[in-house]
Amino acid sequence: MQYIQVDIEVKAEELEPVVGVLLLRGIEDTVVEDPADLERLLNKEEDYEWDYISEDVLAKKDGKPKVTFYLEDTPENRKYAEDVISSVREAFPEAEIKMFADDDSEWKDKWKEYFKPAKVGKRIVVKPTWEEYQAKDGELVVEIDPGMAFGTGTHETTSLCLRLMEDYLMPGDKVLDVGCGSGILSVGAALLGAGQTLAVDIDPEAVRVSLENIELNRCGSTVKVQQGDLVEGIDFKADVVVANLMADLVMMLSEHAAKHMLPGGIYISSGILVEKEERVAAAIRKCGFEIKEIREDGMWCAIAASLPEVENE
Repeated sequence: MQYIQVDIEVKAEELEPVVGVLLLRGIEDTVVEDPADLERLLNKEEDYEWDYISEDVLAKKDGKPKVTFYLEDTPENRKYAEDVISSVREAFPEAEIKMFADDDSEWKDKWKEYFKPAKVGKRIVVKPTWEEYQAKDGELVVEIDPGMAFGTGTHETTSLCLRLMEDYLMPGDKVLDVGCGSGILSVGAALLGAGQTLAVDIDPEAVRVSLENIELNRCGSTVKVQQGDLVEGIDFKADVVVANLMADLVMMLSEHAAKHMLPGGIYISSGILVEKEERVAAAIRKCGFEIKEIREDGMWCAIAASLPEVENE
């Protein structure tokens, strides 16, 4: 789609007044970038925790405060945008304003050029739907189109989970995939011989994409998907619980994971920065698990833990 983008750079104290002017002119959807917000985030002044900030976001730390709005590129909207810009210039003469047109039809799929078939474990190969690949003897090929959901299989956190699943998942096992994203781990579980898998994600888009990938891999008879917040309200017990989340969510889930596991079950968790490895491992042990192994790949790690073979109350 052709669209118009208008960037308005102003002083930090003028951000809110600029948004007010835009509202008066009928522009309700705006993006506000304030480097001071990122500074507070980096200094951990917010109530929430984060594990990783990309270089693209960090680059904005030294940028100027900015308000951006978008419109579909039509002659009427071009004239409308110019009128709105005139109003902003009148109220804020020193504002730096740029308007340009672009087309998202090319860049929105540009990333696909870099997503190629990849062997991520001893047997599992992740193949995007738009690529050709001839499986070798013993390989299990996961067809995937992540859409707008997280999970191509090439990220270290996902590949670590798949490798641990290869080692710990037994044919016929019941699997609970918490935070399923694109559904890649659930499909991997099915190919590894899981008897029944329940995939859960809080994001409805992830649920939709997971269902598509499960159908694509013809494993709908053993894999079910539902929307939910971690394991809240779920009545399902598994031999293997796999959770590719982030450190804080893994620790939160660990308090409830045992209630959804069969005796002797395996708890595989990832999305954990190596610097938080010990803290997460300690939290998992505190919840009654025994750490079997911790694998690292770059800045990330995954933890495999077991539940003692004693029936939970």
